[in-house]
Amino acid sequence: MKPLFTSLLAAILLCLVSCTESIDVSSRYVFKEHTVISYLESHPDYSQYVDLLKQVQVSQRSQTTVYQLLTARGNYTVFAPTNAAIEQYLQKLADEDVIPAPSWESITDSIRLDSIRKVVVHNSVIDGGDLSEQIFYTSRFPEVNNGELTLPNMLDHKIAISNKPKNDTIFINGECPLDTRNVDIPVINGVVHQVHKVIAPDDITAARYLELLIEKDIEGYLVMAKCIQACGLFDTLSVMRDETYETLYQLGKIPDLLRYMSHGFTDASGNASSNALAPEHRKCGFTIFAEPDSYWRSQGVDPHAPNVPELVKQWILDNGMYLSDDACTTDADYHNPNNVLNQWTTYHILPMRIEADKLVYHWNETGYSRSNKILTIPVMEWYATMGKRRLIKIFESKESQGIYLNRFPNINRERTGDGHENSCDLDKRGCMIERESEDAVVSDMVNAVIYPIDAPLAYNNATRSNLGKERLRFDCFSLFPESMTNGIRRADSSADNLNHVYIPADQYYRYFNNMSIMSEDTHYIHFNGFNVSWENYDGDEDKWIGRYDVMFTLPPVPKRGTYELRYKVLATAARGVVQMYVGSNPNSLPVSGIPVDLTKSIQDLWGQSATVTDTDDQDYNAEIDKKMRNNGYMKASQSVNSNSYKWERGNVVCSRRIIWRGTMDPNLTYYVRFKSVLDSDKKELYMDYMELCPKEVYDNPEEPEDLW
Repeated sequence: MKPLFTSLLAAILLCLVSCTESIDVSSRYVFKEHTVISYLESHPDYSQYVDLLKQVQVSQRSQTTVYQLLTARGNYTVFAPTNAAIEQYLQKLADEDVIPAPSWESITDSIRLDSIRKVVVHNSVIDGGDLSEQIFYTSRFPEVNNGELTLPNMLDHKIAISNKPKNDTIFINGECPLDTRNVDIPVINGVVHQVHKVIAPDDITAARYLELLIEKDIEGYLVMAKCIQACGLFDTLSVMRDETYETLYQLGKIPDLLRYMSHGFTDASGNASSNALAPEHRKCGFTIFAEPDSYWRSQGVDPHAPNVPELVKQWILDNGMYLSDDACTTDADYHNPNNVLNQWTTYHILPMRIEADKLVYHWNETGYSRSNKILTIPVMEWYATMGKRRLIKIFESKESQGIYLNRFPNINRERTGDGHENSCDLDKRGCMIERESEDAVVSDMVNAVIYPIDAPLAYNNATRSNLGKERLRFDCFSLFPESMTNGIRRADSSADNLNHVYIPADQYYRYFNNMSIMSEDTHYIHFNGFNVSWENYDGDEDKWIGRYDVMFTLPPVPKRGTYELRYKVLATAARGVVQMYVGSNPNSLPVSGIPVDLTKSIQDLWGQSATVTDTDDQDYNAEIDKKMRNNGYMKASQSVNSNSYKWERGNVVCSRRIIWRGTMDPNLTYYVRFKSVLDSDKKELYMDYMELCPKEVYDNPEEPEDLW
């Protein structure tokens, strides 16, 4: 579904055109003698594009033109439009009355002229900085349809890649085809790809996109658009970025951490003089999972009906798509967060923009190889939704044949099992995310993605019950929606600005809503770990140095009950000693246990090397696990590969510490605080993952908690 929008210049969709001039490819492998510019200038079919490059500046703060930039050394990826593509772009603008006639000379408004030139040029260039690995040949394109290139273009927009198998063509943003021959042209300072349509994505917000569906009565996601509008969410979905942070960054008031090794960090990823850089932006984003209008027609709901919100509300009530014991209202006040339609609608929205190839992470789960990328055991994420904070689970396994929401299969998690999905009951199948579908809206909006789902999604009694029976393991960085939206988490790059990300203390600005850095001398770096084999879940890790004092907002629990909060330790001499606090009042959190010495391994604590690696005697192994739990710690997970061991579970330096046990309520928000007890500014707080485990999992007499 690709509705035509005409209200905004950058929202114009362009007609597909064919190449009118075939560039000679007989000498393509000698183009290493060219720069981007000299290559373009040697082929007349790029003459209009070259003229535009000469007239567009790199930024408002620089007099350098993009033409000058592309003559210099660097690592540039250029999606160069042909003359025919530019002419068709101008024709489209004229047809929509954006410009008087299909020519540059007809545009007498200098501001509009500059804007149109910038759309053509800045959307076509990706600056890879100092790293040649950040040149995007097609071999480095995402393997998943609608996957996005790691770096944004010069307009700070990500470029989505899709393939059309029938004609073996690669498309940019689903509609701009790369030439099948004039592609991957190597030049001294990058690579050139010829495109037959100007890249000009719809530069509109999610709110405007959905609003236009309603105004133009366009099917696809019309029902969801009307429900979101009825719930008063357009204002929320119109936010693109934090302008206060933007201003502070531009004024130089958001600091970087220069030469972070000198501050006490023990890992520089091979570069002892590395700098950790603060994020340039604080963008806001959303992911919407939506039942398409074709589904609603099957349920007897006409997407064009004037009372769609009322019809959907009644469908929710008739089909039990809500919590029967929840204090929800059923009137027409859909703005009320307790309203049944509001709760159903917001459960479809995550407060982060998740790219198609990052819905789940395959990195170092047991049996998985990053070279062959053959799926093995299940991987999953749990995120808190918009509105009333409730968990949604994103899941993929070898056997699932796709990525699902709220899938609860039967998994072989016996002590001697392989951890794979055995089967899945039909009522626990979940909703498949059709991320590669042509109906997936990836590039149309600047702040959101919409994925169609193949079954109805709801937080009802069954969903809560199934979620309440699971151990929740969450990577530290999954707690922060901003990390996903701003391309920080699992960025596929070794560039310093993506590999070592510095998040300043709250005194400068609170970057993550779910984390407060409460000590002014706390230094915090996210280590991306790209292509580094660390003993970490998902491969990345986080470290705080100094007399640190940080507090996290924990994910919501599915139902009221007793839970354990666990913290994964990777013991080294660089770690410190930390006091932890857990509770629901962030201003007065109770102390949780005694301080934890993060330098101590299982062997240090237990004193028996035989307890580290499992034996062939499963009863003995289970007895050791029980004794460890009685002392407040556990071996690490069997689901994570280890460098030196078959599993992280067998690694002496890895363990899980039970830091708190108590009652948790789904209607309350809980926090965990980590505070150094040492008078040292050189000791680390390390963070990989934490777990929230319900009592019916860790204290189940019939089915003991698994090792995975």
